[in-house]
Formats: sequence, structure tokens, C-alpha cells
Amino acid sequence: MSYGIPLELVGVRIELPTNQPIVLLREVGGDRYLPIWIGAVEATAIAFALEGVEPQRPLTHDLLKDLTDGLGARVERVVVNDLREGIYYADLVLAVNGGEVVVSARPSDAIALAARTEALLFATPEVLEEAGVEIRDGQDEEAEVERFREFLDTVRPEDFTGES
Repeated sequence: MSYGIPLELVGVRIELPTNQPIVLLREVGGDRYLPIWIGAVEATAIAFALEGVEPQRPLTHDLLKDLTDGLGARVERVVVNDLREGIYYADLVLAVNGGEVVVSARPSDAIALAARTEALLFATPEVLEEAGVEIRDGQDEEAEVERFREFLDTVRPEDFTGES
């Protein structure tokens, strides 16, 4: 069964000069990156999870993980499934009692939870077609990220909304 195109979480970046956080996903086995502008709180939550930082008190996403675990559920996957008027949409899919429960979520929250649970990440082909940024030339990862940063220096969030 296909859930879309598999993605991997590259990390959180800060877009300059606006200092707007971006979560950066990369197509597994492909050349496309999916940048999603997110809030500072979600950026911190994702970065903490990636770096293994455990705050003194649980953040909201830690609480959700603990709650999910306590209820005997498992976070299976996140699917970034739509992009409308510059706003991304995602589904958080939980395995519960041998079945699945699908919950609509902001991609940033779903990704923050996935980073804590090692859940799989996907995007629909339509989302990657519309918003994916292709980086090629067989360069190493660091060079690819640098080229992507150069791209980010030239775009604004409005470029993805059709507004000027």
C-alpha cells in the first residue's frame, strides 16, 4: 500500500533575513526537498527531538508521545497531503487496537511527534510536485544544503501562496 512519497527529516533551518524557521524534508532516493515554514515553538520541538535534548518538563509533543504510548497506540506515519493557499495540511496516522486512526494535524506538530517516535514521513505526489525544490548534480549533502540555503535567500513565504 502506498502512502505517498517517502521523506526524511533533514532538520530545521532559519531562513534569512526574516529569521523564519523552516523544517526541511528530503525525498528518499530523490532530488526534491520540501521546505515548510513553521513556528518557533515547533522548530524548537523538532530540533530538541533531533538532538536528543530532554527538557526538564515535557513539551507538548513529548506529552502527546507519552499519552499515545500510555493508551497503547503507536504513531505509524505522517502524510503531508495537501497545500492550499500556502498552507500545508497533514494526517497523523496512529496504530490502535489492530486498526488505524487518522487525525488531521498541522505538519509541524505531526513532524515534531514523528521525530520523537521514529514514525515514517510521506508527502503526496501532488504536494511534492507543487512545492518540492529539486537539487541535483550529484553533490554531497552539505553542498546540496548550501544550494538550498541560497535558494531560500531568494524566496519568501508569499512565493508559495501566489501573493506578492
